[in-house]
Amino acid sequence: MHFSQDFSALWQGHFSYNHIKDISQGNGKIYAAADNAVFSLNTQTNVIEEINTVNGLSGELISAIFYSDIYELFVIGYENGLIEIVFDNNDRVLTFVDILDKPTIAPTNKRVSHFNSYQNVVYVSTNYGITVLDLEKLEFGDTYFIGAGGTQIPITQTTIFEGFIYASSTNNNGLKKADISRPDLIDFQNWQTISSGSWSGVQAHSGKLYATNENKTIYQIENSSINELFTYSDSPIDLRAVEANLIVTTQNEVFIYDDNFNVKTSITSSEDFETKFKVATVSQESVFIGTELFGVLKSDINDASVFEEVHPPGPLLNNPFSIQARLNGLWVTFGEHDLFFNPYPLNSRGISHLKGEEWINTPYSNVLDAKCLNAISVNPFKESQVFISSFFNGLLELNEEIPTVLYNEKNSGLESLVLPDNPNYVDIRLGTSVFDSDGLLWSITSKIDSPLKSYNPSNGSWKSFSFTDIIQDGLTGDLGFYDLIIGSDGTKWVASYRNGFIGFNEKGSSNQIKNIVREDQNMPTDLVTALAIDNRNQLWIGTFRGLRVLYNTSNFFTDDNIRVDEIIIEEDGVAKELLFQQNITDIKVDGSNNKWIGTSDSGLFYFSPDGQKTIFHFTKENSPLPSNSIRDVSLDGINGIVYIATDGGLVSFKSGSSGPLENLERAFAYPNPVRPGFNMLDKKVKIKDISENVNIKITDIEGNLVAEAQSKTNQRYGGFNLEIDGGTAYWNGKNLANNTVASGVYLVMLSDLETFETKVIKLMVVR
Repeated sequence: MHFSQDFSALWQGHFSYNHIKDISQGNGKIYAAADNAVFSLNTQTNVIEEINTVNGLSGELISAIFYSDIYELFVIGYENGLIEIVFDNNDRVLTFVDILDKPTIAPTNKRVSHFNSYQNVVYVSTNYGITVLDLEKLEFGDTYFIGAGGTQIPITQTTIFEGFIYASSTNNNGLKKADISRPDLIDFQNWQTISSGSWSGVQAHSGKLYATNENKTIYQIENSSINELFTYSDSPIDLRAVEANLIVTTQNEVFIYDDNFNVKTSITSSEDFETKFKVATVSQESVFIGTELFGVLKSDINDASVFEEVHPPGPLLNNPFSIQARLNGLWVTFGEHDLFFNPYPLNSRGISHLKGEEWINTPYSNVLDAKCLNAISVNPFKESQVFISSFFNGLLELNEEIPTVLYNEKNSGLESLVLPDNPNYVDIRLGTSVFDSDGLLWSITSKIDSPLKSYNPSNGSWKSFSFTDIIQDGLTGDLGFYDLIIGSDGTKWVASYRNGFIGFNEKGSSNQIKNIVREDQNMPTDLVTALAIDNRNQLWIGTFRGLRVLYNTSNFFTDDNIRVDEIIIEEDGVAKELLFQQNITDIKVDGSNNKWIGTSDSGLFYFSPDGQKTIFHFTKENSPLPSNSIRDVSLDGINGIVYIATDGGLVSFKSGSSGPLENLERAFAYPNPVRPGFNMLDKKVKIKDISENVNIKITDIEGNLVAEAQSKTNQRYGGFNLEIDGGTAYWNGKNLANNTVASGVYLVMLSDLETFETKVIKLMVVR
């Protein structure tokens, strides 16, 4: 049992709340659990609040939730057996790993299915039996294995009725009951099976006892007799009693009954919200239905013909595959393929765009039937024009958020792979694309002889470039290409599955092409997964088995003995290879030339420009990352925001690092004035929008030097009082004597060391 940390100061969650797993209510709120995050709706004020990994949740898949009005605690159960308790102000999360860590229970049997509150305890239904959780002491009690001979069986729900605890069970383990007052319920022999079969739920309501069976029927239980009441079109998936209502939910309908099992209302999905229902509840005169696609749908119990969609803003899904940050925005796609570039089974998913604070979601029905959408390129000369690759159908063009053209083998220079035994099969496996400085869109297509292509959006012209000099047969010579970047000299660098990394340059009298793949060139594997050119024109190479750097890219095509290098660091006095044998999934370079490196199972690293210093290492265990499997990283360099796509959802981190500007015209300091409540030591005064090679002096009004820094020397994370990180400087409010400065006016004097431009900013400090 331990408390989790709240990271809300620097982190933000961008989770999807469309797919609802469970609903609970209490404290004047409706609580709804999505895949791995929760939100609450205040029924009086309509204020929506999110609870996710930023608040300290685990990021695992949620299976059941419950709010205790008595103890004002919100309880979350997970597919893996984890249980978390969120305290009422949402700033503390208590984690229980008792079920998760229990070695005698198979991992597949630890799922939490239901919470049932009785007196000071909660009976937790799981896939192995029942566990008692004491909410007063915040500790676990007994566990009941109530199958034949004390075996583990899946319990779906429990309820208390007339002095007995009833438990519904699937897999033909029947409906069971036991005397709730017995101290030895741990003994399976004290549990009686009152009916065989597979039962999905059991619920007491207004002096009656009801149970739902997987045969699509609801029954009333009187003494030991089981009386059939009604058979539904689909199997009931949720049964609960709320206020004066008994609620049965199937995937297509919600039935609300009164105390005598008379139907008060029945609700079906509308044309505007065609989706599967998952769960439903009632609060006063409103019905809240958890759905698969639209979050919670709210309706009136007396007129259920109109629905209101209720959930926080967010992307379509919680499995982002590719992301592309822009100023104050982010594009997201969800079209994964596996490690071997197999897109099957083909997925049909839309696109999400974070624009300021608003999420614009474009469903699959509007993307011109483009499947397996992956890489995103925004036209830098026309921000409203976006190109998104389909790993099956070609290239999708969007203008002003609207998909307008799907480029394929019929209307563009794109090519389908060709199967000798099925020449009519069309499959355009288009991957990464990137714009060059001339406005040409370059893209890479797998399994064809001329995979590299350029497209000019201004005149519609296409060009193709062959790789047969190094990959003789495009169909069989390589499974696919992970990455494509362009160097300052126009060289296209391509990460391939079987052929290492490839350099290509079409400028000059003939096309230049070359690859580095061999062990004697110091490559740890021929599978290259990520590439990045840093601010010193060095090529950083992520592979399936570690990191390499090509320090000199200028002689790549002319040097016959070219090699790549590993980075050697000293750790505890021992020389080690940085990221040895790690599966690297992405590399991004920020404005300070620091490196963000994502891995498949070890989280996200942030390194100094040369890789010698680890500034941050974020994992699921020490940060709001919902998973240690990083799929993509993208930087908003102006605002210093790092967006991180994982296989468990999307989060962002305010690194503060920004790219330098060409001049000092826009430079400013904030906060200004610095007020008494501001913690300069930790939060620091920031001097933004500075140029690349700058000297900064801070003096008091009489001209006495307080602090000084230069871009080349006082770099961030170096422990200086005044540090420079790309386009931003950070001052902790201390002077040369290492004392916090007094109140007064200070002068921030900026000098560009290359252009000799100067600027002075007045900064007021109030202590």
